Amino acid sequence: MDHHFLDDYACRNALRGIDTRIKLILGLGGILIAISADTPYAPLFIAIILSIVTVFIAQIPARLYLALLFIPASFALMSVVVILFVTGGGVPIVTIPLPWLTLTATDAAALHALLILSRAIGGTCGLLFIALTTPVIELFSILRSLRLPDEFIDLAMLLYRSIFVIIGEAVAIYNAQVMRNGYSSFRKGIIAISMLASSLFIRAWDRGEELMTAMDLRCYDGKFEILEPTTAPTIYQFFPVLLFLSIAGILAFLPLPFPPL
Repeated sequence: MDHHFLDDYACRNALRGIDTRIKLILGLGGILIAISADTPYAPLFIAIILSIVTVFIAQIPARLYLALLFIPASFALMSVVVILFVTGGGVPIVTIPLPWLTLTATDAAALHALLILSRAIGGTCGLLFIALTTPVIELFSILRSLRLPDEFIDLAMLLYRSIFVIIGEAVAIYNAQVMRNGYSSFRKGIIAISMLASSLFIRAWDRGEELMTAMDLRCYDGKFEILEPTTAPTIYQFFPVLLFLSIAGILAFLPLPFPPL
């Protein structure tokens, strides 16, 4: 998915005017609580609340949000299935006999798998909230306001841009090869991949030279100028975020009979 596509939603969402620091505290706090919770209640609570905020308050299309959430959730689900039949201990609840072995799932393994799945979904929802409501340039401005080295921030900005430039070049070369039946056989596919890699290296080098020329023409002096936040958010803006994180933190460590991790 093209990065401009996500940036368009991040720039047009209904939470665009909210201070970036508040959104980062909400998203990063939710991620940290979700991945460190001892029970699935806190991660599921975080996933539900942040999904509601992202879809209904920030007005991100539900179909786009679910499509983005489906990819990591599917990988997490496959991992959970393995954990379900590998983790031992507890009372057997499901037994699947196979010709060469017998798979057994216990109640302890089911609780463990549920916790892992809820952590993954809760953390992913926090990450999607940040990605879909905060433009990348605002993240760089926050890094600048934290007084990180200018060289680190400029390098991060150049890398961010270059990654998607290279992806765009690779897609263009691949589509041209497909139109010429470059992958119609295994032998042709190997040749096409090698040609794509060599052409991509040359294209990336040329794009880098063009970027340096453009920066020199604009009087680049070794530092990218970024607008930094000039006003601090008020306590009234922080209160809903602190309330949400407090509830999630309480739910994260409620004493429940889960197996030790």
